[in-house]
Amino acid sequence: MGFNWGIIGTGNIAGKFAEALNDEHGGIHSVCSRTMEKAESFAGDFNAGHPFDSLEKFLEDEALDVVYIATPHTNHYDIARQCLESGKHVFCEKAITVNKQQLDDLTALASDRDLVLLEAVTLYYHPLHRELQQKITAGVIGNVHSINITFGTVKEYDTTNRFFNPDLAGGAMLDIGVYALSFARFYLQEQPQQVTTIGEMAESGVDDQSGIILKNSRGQIATVQLSFSSRLPKRGIIGGDKGSITVDNFPRADEAVIEYTNGETERIAEGETSKALHYEIREMERFISNREHAPLLQLSSDVMALMDESRRQWNFRYPFE
Repeated sequence: MGFNWGIIGTGNIAGKFAEALNDEHGGIHSVCSRTMEKAESFAGDFNAGHPFDSLEKFLEDEALDVVYIATPHTNHYDIARQCLESGKHVFCEKAITVNKQQLDDLTALASDRDLVLLEAVTLYYHPLHRELQQKITAGVIGNVHSINITFGTVKEYDTTNRFFNPDLAGGAMLDIGVYALSFARFYLQEQPQQVTTIGEMAESGVDDQSGIILKNSRGQIATVQLSFSSRLPKRGIIGGDKGSITVDNFPRADEAVIEYTNGETERIAEGETSKALHYEIREMERFISNREHAPLLQLSSDVMALMDESRRQWNFRYPFE
């Protein structure tokens, strides 16, 4: 069965997703933007059949099946709620919401309406990470004890930019921390119960950099380092008693290296980085067909809980919370 997709938002990531939808389906059903000019321009560029400048009218379209939300994350909750209330499946960019309370509300609504709600965390859907997870389950690196993730990018300090604006849910945690914590949670065997963290705030009050240590009841420990003021590799390392797995550029990686305790190494290649969004589309459609999305939505919920707890320890709340 084919599904009619609509896109809300016309920014850079919306364009990339539209290109992937065109590759998969030869077109897009509809697009919604704040102005008709932007909607029509996007529709012309990316072969979208129906442009809208009204969310209400966009959602009234009975032919629309699934919505991809590509707006700033401060808008995700309100838009996703309206989509679910209109009977549409929702695939939402990260961070899916600003806090866990919002996500819990959307989760309950999606369940009540028998709709699929998922977060566009690429590694959840990428073949490489599925393959690595299977190898870990098979015991290739033995018992996993440690995970280390670094992600740092230098952002010019500008409070008019969403990265540093508290009114726009700025800060490193919701922007890049969601990637790192999603990697950690994907490979940890259970949700951490202990969170220890130190954060450094920018002048605007949002988090500029932080260190986070997680521990679960199995004794597995994950360490995460995030920064908006220093360049750090997008690197995830999963350590076991028989070897380790290093994944560089982990959000969209298509290869990883296993280093065994005996000195041998093995390269694992699976999927294609350039097809990352294609995998998201295919998996979302499979979940809509089979309604098997609950485990991935639970991962998003677990990650949101970890981000909430980290911000709680920093005594940091957004003005609108």
